[in-house]
Amino acid sequence: MAILKHIASKSSNYGAALEYLIFKHDELRKTPILDQKGNRIMRDEYYLDGLNCEPYSFDAACQQLNREYQKNKNKNEIKSHHYIISFDPRDSTENCLTGKRAQKLGLEYAKANFPGHQALVCTHMDGHNGSG
Repeated sequence: MAILKHIASKSSNYGAALEYLIFKHDELRKTPILDQKGNRIMRDEYYLDGLNCEPYSFDAACQQLNREYQKNKNKNEIKSHHYIISFDPRDSTENCLTGKRAQKLGLEYAKANFPGHQALVCTHMDGHNGSG
């Protein structure tokens, strides 16, 4: 069974979302994992799509729309929403869930629930506590 979690963010650092999605993170400390040279380490397996935006320019698109529509000027305003769909590790065997299939489900969810909005949809296979 999947679990859906919602986090509202007041951070205006839209690039941080992309960094979290594609780079490995220490979930307890909420910091990127670095290699011996101090560089961030890419996640081993991830799928990334943009809805109504290019994923690697998501931050610029958000900033441009904020300027255009005079939105998110106050630091107390919610700037973005982060939805996490977590699957049970047994779903991979019991329900034939793969990273690609999870990504497809995430895209379908985003298209149905956020029409007209920019969204990053990302599936990464290195779940919390090694759950997959």
